[in-house]
Amino acid sequence: MARSFWRTLTTVCAATAMVAGPTALAANAATPSPDAPTISPPTSSKVSPEVLRALQRDLGLSAKDATKRLAFQSDAASTEDALAESLDAFAGAWVDPAKNALYVGVADATETEEVRAAGATPVVVDHTLAELDTWKAALDGELTDPAAVPSWFVDVTTNQVVVNVHDGGRALAEQAAASAGVPADAITYVTTTEAPRPLIDVVGGNAYTMGSGGRCSVGFAVNGGFITAGHCGTVGTRTSGPGGTFRGSSFPGNDYAWVQVDAGNTPVGAVNNYSGGRVTVAGSTAAPVGASVCRSGSTTGWRCGTIAAYNSSVTYPQGTVSGLIRTNVCAEPGDSGGSLLAGNQAQGVTSGGSGNCSSGGTTYFQPVNEALGAYGLTLVTSGGGGNEPPPAGCTGYARTYQGSVSAGTSVAQPNGSYVTVQNSGTHRVCLSGPAGTDLDLYLQKWSGSAWANVAQSTSSGAAEAITYTGTAGYYRYVVNAYAGGGAYTLGATTP
Repeated sequence: MARSFWRTLTTVCAATAMVAGPTALAANAATPSPDAPTISPPTSSKVSPEVLRALQRDLGLSAKDATKRLAFQSDAASTEDALAESLDAFAGAWVDPAKNALYVGVADATETEEVRAAGATPVVVDHTLAELDTWKAALDGELTDPAAVPSWFVDVTTNQVVVNVHDGGRALAEQAAASAGVPADAITYVTTTEAPRPLIDVVGGNAYTMGSGGRCSVGFAVNGGFITAGHCGTVGTRTSGPGGTFRGSSFPGNDYAWVQVDAGNTPVGAVNNYSGGRVTVAGSTAAPVGASVCRSGSTTGWRCGTIAAYNSSVTYPQGTVSGLIRTNVCAEPGDSGGSLLAGNQAQGVTSGGSGNCSSGGTTYFQPVNEALGAYGLTLVTSGGGGNEPPPAGCTGYARTYQGSVSAGTSVAQPNGSYVTVQNSGTHRVCLSGPAGTDLDLYLQKWSGSAWANVAQSTSSGAAEAITYTGTAGYYRYVVNAYAGGGAYTLGATTP
């Protein structure tokens, strides 16, 4: 959040001065530049405390390093998307979490400069991602025996299709690869003991029960209901707590479903953190391979790890499921259907896996965007629509400003400019935004060469307030839409 936020802030211009009186401000003789000076970011970005604690516990990160990693991953995901569109020989991307470095594979050495220009490190490989995906898909029709081959996936870090085999299963896997036409130099066989199974035994995530008496968990809220794992129920299955009906379900093949909830159930753009609060869901941008992610489930709570691969196939006892996210996040029965997040970005819903949270294991997730697209659903986030009337809060201030801010952007008040304060004393600033959004408020002072934060209010909500004692100078109020957006009211009283 920090990097993109502060890039946005530096584009906010102070075009015209609002002079409060005739007295010159000797300490601020240099007036704010209309050229939008660069300012330094705050020392820490706002990230859900539960996410930070889980990353610290499971990955051994400090709060500062966890915050830095999430900001880097967000930028890396955007770069990956852009290069996947522009490169003809794109071969996938991944991050090195220890170095916060983004690597991009290319099967054509002439495209390395474009990768470098985007701020990533190119890696020249033999096969494009499209080729690897095609070969992996061909294996989906050939590998059907979970006793021999439990899973297979595209590993962009090695530019290989990786096939996990049980003892005695390699011969069958090699025969399937030959039948599917997978080149020998594009496939790797790894002996494993994993035995994936759907995690449906006990409640996971925000619990709901099915008519059969089984229990699963809510994945993410969507318009009219929620998405969850497909193995939890078939079309027409009734649920309770929340009450609803399965309107779509796909398993095996896929492992996603959506439940339309009954009247009186309100979908909320958040995930239960099992610490008495919620983690905001702001979108569903896919994180790169190697990214740090956290999972929510009622059996084992918050657990974190990294993304190992996309487009994984798993053979459960019920059949093969393809297109899954492979991770080293631990999970246990009862975590099924729960939410996978990268920061505040929805990634997937828990499908199944092997191992447990005592010894570790491998867990697979159904990508959230595939489920949304299959049923034409819209993810419910904490965002506002932007057309709401300004909230009525922030009364009793000397001046009141009204405006609108879009998700992920920032605006300065008053009207993109600044105020001139003649005296030392107390500043009081208030911000009131649309319900369900997360807006932040910054008070900035001109240092003579740059705008600098002198006070801020960054709670997880739409209402913020600042009380600050300062000297005479030039000040402005910056509203940042951390999650969601819309109309807002800002009140300010200066000394």
